[in-house]
Amino acid sequence: VQLQASGGGLVQAGGSLRLSCAASGRTVSSYVLGWFRQAPGKEREFVAAIKWSGSSADYPDSVKGRFTISRDNAKNTVFLQMNSLKPEDTAIYYCAARGGYTSSSTPTLYNYWGQGTLVTVSS
Repeated sequence: VQLQASGGGLVQAGGSLRLSCAASGRTVSSYVLGWFRQAPGKEREFVAAIKWSGSSADYPDSVKGRFTISRDNAKNTVFLQMNSLKPEDTAIYYCAARGGYTSSSTPTLYNYWGQGTLVTVSS
């Protein structure tokens, strides 16, 4: 599975961005899809995950209510809508895929990773 993330950029605090991640090589309709982020000097951090059906999603408290993950299995794509962005959201955002039906916030449990897209939020 190859993952290609896009949609990052520079935005002012309070603004919005929508990230996309297109999968190729294999259908990911039965995979858990997730987003992680990594700021300079920090560990990779869980942002969101969605199960194969799209009926269940998980978020950490830091983004809950501001970020929404969704997926389009027909297009083999996962999205991350980010609203009310804050400077502390600045990071490289990575999409990831995990085989199976159990969601996880642990990066090492994801089998496939995209190259990352940079999100910069100015104050």
